Amino acid sequence: MNSPHLIKIEHDLRVLSLEELEWLLERIEKQVQEKKQILNKFNDVKYMNEQLVAMASDLDIQTEITTINNEYGITNRKN
Repeated sequence: MNSPHLIKIEHDLRVLSLEELEWLLERIEKQVQEKKQILNKFNDVKYMNEQLVAMASDLDIQTEITTINNEYGITNRKN
């Protein structure tokens, strides 16, 4: 990854003091962790949606849902 932007950043880093570099490193680490958390949340939601789709098409689960609806449907109906 030698994009022109990264090369410029690397060049600019050379003029920073140790304290500035440490501060910047902490900020970069924080941003990386935040992006990873967002990505993990997205992947979790995507996985859960895939599982729900699979469950919705599973005949055994459909049969069980129908049985539950038949057994408890009476209590949910309004008069």
